[in-house]
Amino acid sequence: MAERGASAVSLSEDWPAHPDPILALNRMGTFDWDLDTGLFHMDAQAHEVFDLLPEEYDGRPESLALRVPPPEAARLDAAVARAIKDGSENYGAYFRIRRRDGTPRWTHTQGYIRRDDTGRPRRVVGIVRDATEELAESADRSLRAAQDEAFRQQTNVVQAVSAALAHARSVHDVIDALQNTHGIRHLGAASLVMGLVEAGRIRLVAEGPAGASVPGTQVTRIDEPYPMSEVVRTLLPRFIESPEEFARGYPILWPHLTDLHITSAAYLPLIAQARPIGAMGLLYSDRRGFSTEERAVLVALGSSIAQSLQRAMLYEQEKDVAQGLQQAMLPRTIPSVRGADTAVRYLSAAAGRTLSRDIGGDWYDLIPLPGGRVGAVIGDVQGHDTHAAAVMGQLRIVLRAYAAEGHPPATVMARASVFLHELDTDRFATCLYAEADLSTGVVQAVRAGHIDPLIRHGDGTCHRVPVEGGLPLGLSAEFGRLDYPVSTLELDPGHTLLLCTDGLVEQPGADLDDGMRRLTALVADGPEDVGALADRLIQLAEERGGDDDVALLLLRRRVPEAPRAGGRLQQHVAPGDPEALTQARHLIRAAVRSWGHRDRADEIELVADELITNALMHTEGSAIVTLRALGNGVHRLRIEVEDSSSALPRRREAGEEGVSGRGLLLVESLADAWGVEARGGGKAVWCEFRRTV
Repeated sequence: MAERGASAVSLSEDWPAHPDPILALNRMGTFDWDLDTGLFHMDAQAHEVFDLLPEEYDGRPESLALRVPPPEAARLDAAVARAIKDGSENYGAYFRIRRRDGTPRWTHTQGYIRRDDTGRPRRVVGIVRDATEELAESADRSLRAAQDEAFRQQTNVVQAVSAALAHARSVHDVIDALQNTHGIRHLGAASLVMGLVEAGRIRLVAEGPAGASVPGTQVTRIDEPYPMSEVVRTLLPRFIESPEEFARGYPILWPHLTDLHITSAAYLPLIAQARPIGAMGLLYSDRRGFSTEERAVLVALGSSIAQSLQRAMLYEQEKDVAQGLQQAMLPRTIPSVRGADTAVRYLSAAAGRTLSRDIGGDWYDLIPLPGGRVGAVIGDVQGHDTHAAAVMGQLRIVLRAYAAEGHPPATVMARASVFLHELDTDRFATCLYAEADLSTGVVQAVRAGHIDPLIRHGDGTCHRVPVEGGLPLGLSAEFGRLDYPVSTLELDPGHTLLLCTDGLVEQPGADLDDGMRRLTALVADGPEDVGALADRLIQLAEERGGDDDVALLLLRRRVPEAPRAGGRLQQHVAPGDPEALTQARHLIRAAVRSWGHRDRADEIELVADELITNALMHTEGSAIVTLRALGNGVHRLRIEVEDSSSALPRRREAGEEGVSGRGLLLVESLADAWGVEARGGGKAVWCEFRRTV
């Protein structure tokens, strides 16, 4: 206690103050401390509080050192000095005394500071009392409140973890939900272990913290003396409440845990549908024992984790089956194409959807065709389930078969539509089939309700190519509208053809045309290499997310290292088919430019058109047009138009108002050479053009 020196000032008449009988009845002692003389008077009850006999106390504060340890006295001195300094009228403090038998006792004091007219402190009067029971009751209440709060927190954590587990779609998601939601840390556990039952063994799938693994426990038998094995065998939780209990019960495991300073542990069986699927252990380093409420919370947590694990394992199994089916339906390998670089990619839809949407009907295919041609297919069967994948696989196979048989693109598409309709399924499919002759760059494309292709030029510019379309496959057969118009495109050396499904383009709430414009810009800004470009587009689709699968096919026509020594193009033109004649013109124009006769392209196209028209008008059958690039030092281009008539063409003079008779005159005028050859029962009219150097 603070020491005050005595002075010559006389004591007041009412000193010492008489105790209030009520205080005495409540076992509260009183004191009166004269700050001028330093005398500290205590009544009989105060002596009892300090466990002092009257003869053991001489009225001076220093005598209390027998009962008040120095640290406690220093705290009291500081409290009194602070109250005097800041002008307070009173103060209060809890402090401990040392009783006669050496045991500590909590004591409480409250003092009132009396000051004179000048504000100078002169006396302190107050009470002292035994606070042992009060603090014990307060401690019990605080402990109970803390336990209740801890239980509420644990319950909240279990609810939060259960909510997170509801979204887990794989075993890895379950582990992340436990570790990344801080649930285990909030439950107070220092370490987590989890194992799954597989073929009579327990395989560890999660443990922590890092570096806390126990050698030889990654895979254990169920009959081994480990706590996880025990709870799997018995289907009962195992609560270990002390290090000693842990060491006695599991002497093989315990030495490996001593560095973790484990004081208790809870091992929970993970039971789903009345069978154990695994076990989980929570290891604690700052507690001993588990209350009944805590055990109930942990058991509930184990049940929630078990249900989530079972759901995740079933999902993974079904997903593996579905993805295996889909991968089996897609081409296992893509053939190399002479004269072109190709890339294909497939991306399943973004995570976070129901299981039935984890497999779709999107597909791609690349079909080698005779004459150095190649067929490129992209398609999408309606729906996102195993049925869509099965239909997709059948449709891909028959479309490949029809193309390989040599049918024209429109026929391939029409027959595929009839096949899908005859499957007696309620699904339809969109599709785009492009047949490319890489020697000429001519691409014939047909579209069945699908989005248009894109072409990127060698300089990086990119544009959407409108392709006339028909109804989706299946619907066109159902409604009897099997006409699929053919569009002819030109794919120059260095140009890239891009085919994709709408998952790469569509976004919720966005217009399809806007999506096509975004894709066009991305392709224009993308890398030149088709593999790198495909990777970039798929990466952007992954980042964007979406509810649809993505199939992508890129075909880039290579720039030839040297001029081609020769080439050949053949086209069948049926009578009464104006579209076939138009397609033949497109093919001839593209081939002429590709083979280095660009300067005479108009003349060659005009002559070829005249020969084809003559064959169709003056014979009863169709015409077969053959275009050849000839080498041997002189670069020539030869056109042959073959028909079934043996009658030779005759040169006629056309009158001033005649509309015919000028065909052979035109051929003779524009071609460098021409002639007629007998072909079986028919003939072939030919002409040649030399390339100017």
